[in-house]
Amino acid sequence: MMNLYSGTTCPFSHRCRIVLFEKGMDFQVIDVDLFSKADEMAAINPHGRVPVLAERDLVLFEPNIINEYIDERFPHPQLMPADPIMRARARQLLVGMEREIFSHMEVIEKNGKTADKARQEIKARLTEIVPIFNKQKFMLGDEFSMLDVAIAPLLWRLDHYGIDLGKAAAPLMKYAERIFSRQGFIDALTPSEKAMRK
Repeated sequence: MMNLYSGTTCPFSHRCRIVLFEKGMDFQVIDVDLFSKADEMAAINPHGRVPVLAERDLVLFEPNIINEYIDERFPHPQLMPADPIMRARARQLLVGMEREIFSHMEVIEKNGKTADKARQEIKARLTEIVPIFNKQKFMLGDEFSMLDVAIAPLLWRLDHYGIDLGKAAAPLMKYAERIFSRQGFIDALTPSEKAMRK
């Protein structure tokens, strides 16, 4: 059986849980408290972080790699585009999102000295993508994809992170609600994550 070691409030673990629930497959989520089990996690992942996917003798510990592995191993519903060119573009967009948006989430999570600057960076990058949702239902068009999975935990945490996008972001927030209403997303939420939104 596939085991996902997951942090109950970790946005990167949240991504992996969404993919697992979207696939509707047999798996086990093992909640990890990194503060009390850091040594135990270090034995599984040399970086001592979550998420970690373990299946037989395979151990993966980067969320995008975990999610692509699950998508390739269980191809229905497919979350990465079937066309190699579109799949390459999706991967490139994911890398860009990691660098320009998601890299700031950890700063906010740790409430570091640059947390306010990180909030402004996220707000600026999200504001830039608002026009996409005037034209299409999801990031890559009409189909839910890995890009939607990647951004969903951030959109869920905007209030929790103290990020207000304002009225101009209405198309983005309607898009977020479409994601939040998906059964895979709902099932992937932990009680701690549910408490992040009022």
